[in-house]
Amino acid sequence: DLDHMVAPLQRHTTHYLSVNKKDGGKGIYSQKDAYLGFDALYTRDTDLTLFTFHADCCPVLLYCENQHLIAAIHSGWKGTYKQIASKTVKKMKQELSIKPENLICCMCPSIRKCHFEVKQDVKDLFEEEFKNKTDISRLIKKQPYKEGTDEKWNIDTIELNKAMLIKEGLKPENIIDSKICTVCNSDQLHSYRVEKEKLGLETAIIALK
Repeated sequence: DLDHMVAPLQRHTTHYLSVNKKDGGKGIYSQKDAYLGFDALYTRDTDLTLFTFHADCCPVLLYCENQHLIAAIHSGWKGTYKQIASKTVKKMKQELSIKPENLICCMCPSIRKCHFEVKQDVKDLFEEEFKNKTDISRLIKKQPYKEGTDEKWNIDTIELNKAMLIKEGLKPENIIDSKICTVCNSDQLHSYRVEKEKLGLETAIIALK
């Protein structure tokens, strides 16, 4: 039932929002009534299904059985750099007394290290932001130099998200990774890097029973 679904108008932010059944239909019928600039939603409402949209960006879904709570997070490279997943968990810990060791996380299909290549400006951003927070060096790999081209690096944003969530208290065994790359599987999944302006979108969906 569309009246029991909600989707934000994502803008690669670290803004998160608690929603309930009164928000049903927002962002579903039209973007005009969607919550603009939110990239994470969470709820305890069994009458509400959370939607986020993706094409290479990582959908992070969270479930806490003890607190009967779910969250849907859109974490592209900008969201990962800004640490939206860990900030959302931190917010739920502070506001809802969530115990992160009870959270189950699903990392859905997204672009993986094999295809997430960046130039030096983005590589430098990640190194500077995470140099004192995690072993960033193992998550960045320099590509062999090709004459006449810019230097490029591959970054493992999935493992970076995992490291951030574990630091917030999630158990490693409770983080379930699909291990599916949208670029490698662009014949079945949408990928911005493959489709460019003709891209379609995947939808990540989560609801409580």
